[in-house]
Amino acid sequence: MRSASPKKLSHGRRGRWETAGVLLPDSLTARPVNLAKVFGNARPVEIEIGTGKGTFLLARAAARPELNLLGIEWARTYCAYAADRVRRAGLSNVRMLRTEAGAFFRGALADASIWRVHVYFPDPWPKRKHHRRRLIQAAFLRDVRRVLRPGGQFLLVTDHREYFAHIRRVLAGATGFARIGWPSMSDERGELVGTNFERKYIAQGRPFYGMALLRYA
Repeated sequence: MRSASPKKLSHGRRGRWETAGVLLPDSLTARPVNLAKVFGNARPVEIEIGTGKGTFLLARAAARPELNLLGIEWARTYCAYAADRVRRAGLSNVRMLRTEAGAFFRGALADASIWRVHVYFPDPWPKRKHHRRRLIQAAFLRDVRRVLRPGGQFLLVTDHREYFAHIRRVLAGATGFARIGWPSMSDERGELVGTNFERKYIAQGRPFYGMALLRYA
């Protein structure tokens, strides 16, 4: 979810990324989203919040063509870059949307419309005065539970121990979730999900903190 400076990304030969057919219009967030219309089918939908360069999203979509993947990214440069990667990979089951995740979950997603929500290495906002900006808050978890199908999953990984403690405190007051074992998300040995940040942190020997939750009611 955290990303390096977008300035480090280079554009294609024509000076811009090609995003047609993948990047959804910003205006889509102003009303409830018809996911079957967005994807052209009624397959189960998974959402990744904070796609960054799209490494996990592309791998997941290629491995599971029977699923639809919606990537949410706030940084416009990274959103366009990931959309271009999807286009070049020829993946028809992925869409990208530039939006703020909390508002999107609150106002644009229908009840029981999502099969799985992925949140990997979200910005921990470590300073106390910035804690209110953290994605994982009680209100957001209520929205996640609402949009997940019964039996749907919420998967989270962070490298920030204090943020993980905060997440556990928030979850202690949440209802309708049960912790489950971590499902397989990467074919690479030693990886949980295979994002760019995970691979970087593995090389640095940094620990990860993961949690898998199932909506049971």
